[in-house]
Amino acid sequence: MGNLLPLIIQLVSGAAGGNLAGSLMKKFSLGTLGNSVAGILGGGLGGQLLGMLGMSTGGGAEAMDIGSILGSVAGGGVGGGVLMAVIGVIKNMMNKSNNG
Repeated sequence: MGNLLPLIIQLVSGAAGGNLAGSLMKKFSLGTLGNSVAGILGGGLGGQLLGMLGMSTGGGAEAMDIGSILGSVAGGGVGGGVLMAVIGVIKNMMNKSNNG
C-alpha cells in the first residue's frame, strides 16, 4: 500500500484539478466526465513527473509525511488541470476547423 497511496492521491487530485480548470475555463470544458477523465490522466502524469524531477511524492521506501502528501496533491491537481486545458484547446481548435 506504500506505493499505492500517493498514486491514489494524485489521481483524485487530478480529477479535482481537471474539474476546477473546467469550471474556470468554461470555453474549454469537456463536461464533468471529460474533465474528470482528463484530470485523472493528468494527475497521474503530473505526479510521476514530479517524482522523476526528484520531488518527493511518497513513493518508494520513504514514509508518507505531510510534505509528500501535499506534493502528491499539488502534482496531481496541477497536472490534471493542465491536461484538461490542453485537451479542451485541441478540441476547440478541431471544432473550428471542422465548422469553418
